[in-house]
Amino acid sequence: MAVRIRLKRIGKIHHPIYRVVVVDSRKKRDGRVIEEVGKYDPNQQPSLIELNSERIQYWLGVGAQPSDAVHRFLVLSGDWAQFKGAKVVENRIQVKDAGADVEAAVKAADDAAEKAKAKKAEAEAKAKKEAEEAAKAAEAEAAEDAAEAPAEEKAEDTPAEEKTEEAAE
Repeated sequence: MAVRIRLKRIGKIHHPIYRVVVVDSRKKRDGRVIEEVGKYDPNQQPSLIELNSERIQYWLGVGAQPSDAVHRFLVLSGDWAQFKGAKVVENRIQVKDAGADVEAAVKAADDAAEKAKAKKAEAEAKAKKEAEEAAKAAEAEAAEDAAEAPAEEKAEDTPAEEKTEEAAE
């Protein structure tokens, strides 16, 4: 059985994504595979190339032949040199800098948290100020009621005293 390591196309129209697969050379391009050993996404910048080096080394060791495209990936990843017996292997696949994206997301989350904290502090200060104003208004109203209450008591006491004096006469 002639075994090849080649690309299997998946994805949508005008948006291809490929799997690096081990397949019998007589099968169709997108037919049944023996094993999936990697991924290739040319739509990302830089292109995403993920290879399972251990399994690729196994299949190369048992006689699988890479297609031209997969051969270029193996040269970039250093797997081909390792298979040929090189002592020092260099991986030249460009890796997308995920650190910058993570730092930007963390900074955005921190900014959002600070804004929320500032809004909360502002709302608490506003509520405290309104509570103080309400307390002052209630205190002023209570003082006003207290001032009116003794005057009413005097007014109520006076007619009662007059009535008692009239009854005494």
